Amino acid sequence: MLQEKMFAFALLGAEWVMWLLVILSIVCITVAAERFYYQIKNQTPLSKLQKILQDFFTNNDVVACQKGLQELDGIEAKTLSAGLEAYERGGVHSAEQAIAGVLIFEKSKLDKGLIVIGTTGSNAPFIGLFGTVLGIIKAFDDLAANTAEGAESVMAGISEALVATAIGLLVAIPAVVLFNSLKKRNSSQVSRLESMGHLLLSHLKHESKQNTDIKEGS
Repeated sequence: MLQEKMFAFALLGAEWVMWLLVILSIVCITVAAERFYYQIKNQTPLSKLQKILQDFFTNNDVVACQKGLQELDGIEAKTLSAGLEAYERGGVHSAEQAIAGVLIFEKSKLDKGLIVIGTTGSNAPFIGLFGTVLGIIKAFDDLAANTAEGAESVMAGISEALVATAIGLLVAIPAVVLFNSLKKRNSSQVSRLESMGHLLLSHLKHESKQNTDIKEGS
């Protein structure tokens, strides 16, 4: 009973597998386009951010730095602003915890949807191969049903089945390229943010220590 059902399923051929691959490719392109747009939209202008931080390191004006960061868009400005806000409330330790927490949250938002592209890139060739196997099974079943035109039937069926493997590779290769590109951009942005966060925290620790020494000296 089960064998008959599985055989009937196999005889559906490779066409539905090809349509599945087409749908997966559309989904990947859609997710990748949305991710690239999200990255661009949530990237703080580096030149403006560096100027704000340089002014802060020179003047130690937390209020002015906080105001400048709030005027900028992007993950970097949002994270550093959260650190300064926490510093005003609870000191360096609070700032360190706030930056780490916001960074983890923003990193998870950056990676959102990438699993779809990565999974498609790694599995599309196997889906295409599955379609090819189904197509070959159907081709040989057609041969058994029509022996008079057996050779032509098998060759045509196998040729059609192999298209599924080709489509699988055609979907997988761009998906892997998109996945690696997005991961690299995310990694670069997170590394840049971590570097700026460490610089900010280092300065805050230095200023906090100086203020403590002044109070103890007086």
